[in-house]
Amino acid sequence: MFIYTLKRLALAALVAFAVSVLAFVLVRLTGDVAIAIAGEGARADDIAAVRQQYGLDRPLVVQYVEWLGRTLKGDFGQSLYFKTPVTELIGDKIQTTAVLALLSIAFALILSIPLGVMAAVWQNSWIDRLCLGLAVAGQALPNFFFALCLIMVFSIGLGWLPVSGADSWWHFIMPTVALGYYVTPPFMRLVRAGMIEVLNADYIRTARAKGLPPATVVLRHALRNALVPVVALTAVQLGFLLGGSIVIETVFALDGLGYLAYQAIAQKDFPVIQAVLLMLSVAYVLLTLGADLVNAWLDPRIRVG
Repeated sequence: MFIYTLKRLALAALVAFAVSVLAFVLVRLTGDVAIAIAGEGARADDIAAVRQQYGLDRPLVVQYVEWLGRTLKGDFGQSLYFKTPVTELIGDKIQTTAVLALLSIAFALILSIPLGVMAAVWQNSWIDRLCLGLAVAGQALPNFFFALCLIMVFSIGLGWLPVSGADSWWHFIMPTVALGYYVTPPFMRLVRAGMIEVLNADYIRTARAKGLPPATVVLRHALRNALVPVVALTAVQLGFLLGGSIVIETVFALDGLGYLAYQAIAQKDFPVIQAVLLMLSVAYVLLTLGADLVNAWLDPRIRVG
């Protein structure tokens, strides 16, 4: 298990390094950083001065090494649009994104676990097909379109919920539903498959033979074991939600990392784009690593090896 953990840590470090390279290079492929800093109407002399001032006239490898060194120290540079340190910007926005991601994952679990259990208990019935249909709809329906539908119904039509902002918990209801429903199908299918497998196990047949109530057999004995893989999937989906919140935060104008990334892209704020892309990617890598290690601890074959 120790060797397995070291291998996964090394792989995660390699992936994080690759992400940092991509974050640095891809941003520069979108346009000239010097022109973005100097402005569209800047003269050639002004652009050359900007390149020299920010070190953009040096080889790309040298620029990357210097940027990576500052990044490892927590210095993401200065925002070109907001005129404040990128670290402060991210510190102000990350709480909103984290709250949205946690609420969305909680909503997805609350919705998917009962659906998965019902689909497994009444396998191949109309209930099973209905639950699977809801899961397919969540996977196929674009989350931004679902978010707009929620706004049309509950904000414009009924006037129950605010359209945008993050001033209260009411502002998080529609974003949570829109983002959480999108990740519900994987949980639902995993719970269904796990429950079907567990319900056919010998110890479940023994519990039924002893005369235990069906609810006790399903909820206390079967569901407990069927939820083990869900723990690992939760970490992976949480990382996905951190990155996927960009669209939802933009639709609802939530002042989080996703909305910050949208503003940075619109204003060609390269330091902010690099920092947000790197942070979200590394967070996903770390959460995936954690999920993999949890699976390893739960799997006796890996633990023994």
